[in-house]
Amino acid sequence: MKLVIVSGLSGSGKSVALHTLEDLGYYCIDNLPVTLLEAFATQLAESTEPVQDLAAVGIDARTHPSGLKRFPEILERLRASGIACEIVFLHADEDTLIKRFSETRRKHPLSGRGVSLADAIGRERILLDPIAGNADVYVDTSRTNVHQLRDLVRERVGSKGAESLSLLFESFGYKHGVPVDADFVFDARCLPNPHWDPKLRPYTGMDGKVAGYLDSEPLVAEMYEDMVAFLERWIPCFQSDNRSYLTVAVGCTGGQHRSVYLVERLAEHFRGSHDNVATRHRELS
Repeated sequence: MKLVIVSGLSGSGKSVALHTLEDLGYYCIDNLPVTLLEAFATQLAESTEPVQDLAAVGIDARTHPSGLKRFPEILERLRASGIACEIVFLHADEDTLIKRFSETRRKHPLSGRGVSLADAIGRERILLDPIAGNADVYVDTSRTNVHQLRDLVRERVGSKGAESLSLLFESFGYKHGVPVDADFVFDARCLPNPHWDPKLRPYTGMDGKVAGYLDSEPLVAEMYEDMVAFLERWIPCFQSDNRSYLTVAVGCTGGQHRSVYLVERLAEHFRGSHDNVATRHRELS
């Protein structure tokens, strides 16, 4: 049995993630109290119904704080009993969350008389820390729309086999901040920049003209080969440590050309040896 625990900040996209897993055949329950998690998982594990081999639960700050504090010990017992548990934690920056609540006009579950929205978000981060600290994969949805989040959940969680390492190669622009969910970060800002060629500026690293330009640069080839050698050396160590997810981020100034090009090449290379490889270009809408 595989159990996916979806948690995260209110407004970060937990409902979207759960609905996506439900569409993929998972038996899903939202807002399950932590204290009931063990009994729920045990009952499903003992069931003879094949559809319940895949289950997902949503856990958030609406559960009792004492239950959240007990989450690590409950998780340890579940894994010791042979239940394969994976934790997906979604988060976003404070400005994005405030904007989303303002647009939807929804009330934050922890806000109320004398408690501002910003204070509620801060309190929620603290309450959910026992779950966030045990997460297998973090997803920062600050710059992710609903459709991109659905695709990300399908690629990272929904299609992953029980013994498969999920690899995500992500491009980003340093001027928009480094992804907080990255395990490895490579900086490509020292490479020749197609942005300074007016003919190439409108294109991205996924376009043939930009790829042709970068293919001809010896420094780009050297960095790519060094990245491949490094990852081929260390990815097996993560696999042997029973890691389920690994995120490799490549950044350039704007996240349009060099980082996109390198992410596409890296993903193409590692698809030859790994079953579950996904790409994400954070700055490309």
